[in-house]
Amino acid sequence: MKNTLVKIVSTFFGIGYAPIAPGSVASVVAGILSVSLFGNMYLYVFVFLVVTIVGFLISGKMEPIVKEKDPSCVVIDEVSGVMITFFMLPKTWPVLITAFFLFRAFDMFKIYPANYFEKKPGGVGIMMDDIVAGIYANFVMQISLLILR
Repeated sequence: MKNTLVKIVSTFFGIGYAPIAPGSVASVVAGILSVSLFGNMYLYVFVFLVVTIVGFLISGKMEPIVKEKDPSCVVIDEVSGVMITFFMLPKTWPVLITAFFLFRAFDMFKIYPANYFEKKPGGVGIMMDDIVAGIYANFVMQISLLILR
């Protein structure tokens, strides 16, 4: 039962088992979740905190189950990262699409300190590189939007 719960939560209700690009699929779902919460900042922050805290607690427990470090089926980290990326952004297609691709690029290229955190064991290593990618993507978007105003 415990392993089943770990699998459900860390794969964000099975999204991590998508046959192609599970991280990107989870990022799209996280984007939809984020946009659906845009109208209530308190709920947005609450859901983000729950996802992130649970991600730190659960994601590392998936590694011994699948016998792999940072398994690709674990996507709760992408959900947390996308929620950081979309935080306080305008709800327009150009902004959201740009933010999405920025997050995916930062997540893929692992710019310091993301590459440092990725080497950490367990939930910290799984979660922190996506959190850093989300911070970078949100920062770039916020600065870009300030410049374009």
